[in-house]
Amino acid sequence: MTALLPSYVRLDGNAVTLVVATAGGIPAVLYWGPRLSDDTDPASLALLAARAEAPASPFPEVPLGLTPQAGQGWPGRPGLAAHRDGLGWASLATLTHVFSDGQRAQFEAVDALNGIKLVHDLAMEGEVLVARTTLTNIGDSVLTVESLAAPVLPLPGFAPDIIGFEGRWANEFQMTRQVRHMGNWVRENRRGRTSHDVFPGLIIAEAATTEHHGLAFGFHLGWSGNHRIAVESFNDGRGLVMMEALPLPGEIRLAPGESLTSPVLYAAVSNLGMNSLSHAFHRWLRARPEHQRLRTKPRPVNYNSWEAVYFNHAPAVLMDLGTHAAAVGAERFVLDDGWFKGRRNDRAGLGDWSVDTSVYSQGLAPLITHVESLGMEFGLWLEPEMVNPDSDLFRAHPDWVLDIPGAPQLGFRHQLVLDFGRAEVRAHIFDVIDAILSTYSIAYLKWDMNRDLSHPGGADGRAGAIAHTQGVYEVLDRLRAAHPHVEIESCASGGGRADYGILARTDRVWTSDSNDAIDRLAIQRGFSHFFPAELMGSHVGPGTCHITGRKLSMALRVATAMFGHMGMELDLRELDAADSETLAAGIALHKRQRALIHGGDLVRLDAPDGINAFGVVASDGAEALFSLTMMTEPRTSFAAPIRLAGLDTAALYALELVWPQRLGASWPMATGGRFTGAALMQAGIQLPRLWPGSAVILHLKRR
Repeated sequence: MTALLPSYVRLDGNAVTLVVATAGGIPAVLYWGPRLSDDTDPASLALLAARAEAPASPFPEVPLGLTPQAGQGWPGRPGLAAHRDGLGWASLATLTHVFSDGQRAQFEAVDALNGIKLVHDLAMEGEVLVARTTLTNIGDSVLTVESLAAPVLPLPGFAPDIIGFEGRWANEFQMTRQVRHMGNWVRENRRGRTSHDVFPGLIIAEAATTEHHGLAFGFHLGWSGNHRIAVESFNDGRGLVMMEALPLPGEIRLAPGESLTSPVLYAAVSNLGMNSLSHAFHRWLRARPEHQRLRTKPRPVNYNSWEAVYFNHAPAVLMDLGTHAAAVGAERFVLDDGWFKGRRNDRAGLGDWSVDTSVYSQGLAPLITHVESLGMEFGLWLEPEMVNPDSDLFRAHPDWVLDIPGAPQLGFRHQLVLDFGRAEVRAHIFDVIDAILSTYSIAYLKWDMNRDLSHPGGADGRAGAIAHTQGVYEVLDRLRAAHPHVEIESCASGGGRADYGILARTDRVWTSDSNDAIDRLAIQRGFSHFFPAELMGSHVGPGTCHITGRKLSMALRVATAMFGHMGMELDLRELDAADSETLAAGIALHKRQRALIHGGDLVRLDAPDGINAFGVVASDGAEALFSLTMMTEPRTSFAAPIRLAGLDTAALYALELVWPQRLGASWPMATGGRFTGAALMQAGIQLPRLWPGSAVILHLKRR
């Protein structure tokens, strides 16, 4: 540690290097990319990047700082927008202190005239850059903050493609790819939760980048509320990615001495394609202390009651479902919506978190005892952030909801949003959930959130969306501390709150409300770019999906759900003997391969159109599972061969068809064989003639 200001700071992972230059007192990323040799001189990088004066342009160029500032004369969007009643808006904080130990770095900059201090914290954790910006008001009056970006990273001109993730309810994590041009590519989310349509992550790639080849940069903002993500490309050839929380007007005001820290930016880079980029994010998540709790036992196979009974709860029926669930291999029974006071439909009861004794005359204890006698854990659904106007809680505290005076509330699932920015609301919600968890033997909570924050006004009349998100974090943190054995799922009408911020406090994401296996394959593929399989809730749904109306075979539904945190969400009493046998066999296969699925490296394959293909390969290449699904009828009599990936080229693998149990089509590969990794990856596997909506799963083991 030194008090001197170094010209350059370098951070290294095993396969990545970050170099920050400090010229002119502005910390700016000089290089971020694949690992440089240890003897690379940072000054040589500056020389390689040096440019002559351009016509009608400033010289030297305004540096692209970790926080671009208006006081620099920066031509794009500033990374900080703050003022004091319209004054002091053009900050120019310059470096006063730099610390680095080779893995972490901190850059402190001060603008004494405008009374602000900026601190950038950067850390290389594995292959992921973890970065945040902290703003402190060192002036003597209130500082209004309109935006504060996480540290801004530059983009090279040879990476022109933007890969974004968008969607809607029941169709999340859909990928789009487009070429960036001059100006801004901006996505803003104002829904008050992470959202279905504006996932806070993106990939910037070379034009030829595929799953297995090429340069790719990945970015994710760990924040569960309103946000803005932007890719800005300038006419001087430079580009950047800027990610930030999105405050509503007047939402952030710092008193003298107060600080604000941006959401954390998580960024990774790979020159080995998008699979390798995903591996960096997955390994970072798996290395977190929060993730280690998931390693104490295998991830239990869930059974969820929702699509079996909806609101029609009857203890005898639910016990019968529990018996059926245990018989096919479930390890956890989750009681979904409809168990609490007055909850016979979605118009009443939210907020009254006590067991409905008109349905459960003896409380939940008999059901829980039955479930546990079958060797299963018990889980429970709640939607703590919401309240129905038809509820005792709302009648007692109508002022506890988010509201905008003078504006009528928006009809949205017959419910309103409690203001988690209020201490009394947070205290009440913690107390009622704590009481439930203290009364009953509950191992799992499904925390749902089924509407946007459409009128996010707090009790003081100011906007309160950020305070709400922070309040949810606080309650979850308290519950985790008080009940560390309880796993918590993040559900928000499916995948509406999936991000690293919520995952610091939860153990799984409900990926989508759609259990349609065909749709799920695309949803889960998009999800996999940032999240590993053990965090992905994936269920076998009914034969006819209640969202799409599509009828799909049990074999396909099982094959799709098997590659996540597996579960079921259907009326098991309606299954015939063949489907029950298939479901039980699929769960048994999942359990045999669960350690590989939840610990191996995901490999998405570049397959022909109409085929969804991916695999999971053990980190040492000794074992793998590959899933190959025919989505649509191929154009030719036989689809092109599928080339596998991630294997040891020199190894000999024993190949076995492990799913389905019976393959109707004649296929020489069905009897297995032994093949080199090189042959499997370079020559590929010829699929049989499969009906659309059919899947095969192959197991490979190195000999």
